[in-house]
Amino acid sequence: MTESAKTQRPGGETVLGFPLKGFGLFSGLLLAFAAAFFTFFASTTLAIFGLLAWNLSGHPAVNYANSYLYVGFPAGVLVLVVALPVFFALWLRAKVRK
Repeated sequence: MTESAKTQRPGGETVLGFPLKGFGLFSGLLLAFAAAFFTFFASTTLAIFGLLAWNLSGHPAVNYANSYLYVGFPAGVLVLVVALPVFFALWLRAKVRK
């Protein structure tokens, strides 16, 4: 048997699965904005399908642009507001422990 399939984890501490060693500021910013980007599009998609069901069930028609304005944008901003301090704190904690 070979050991090639064995997973290797970097040594050191982790916070919520994120390694503290080698965690840079740029990668933290990238992860925060990627999370907000994904949340915006996922919540907007769900809101559009919700409005589609609402409009098809005989209720008064609602503009689909409202899903961007009232669901997608606030959800994306909320995730960004939460994710930026979390990833900044992870980066800062890794810098302090060096």
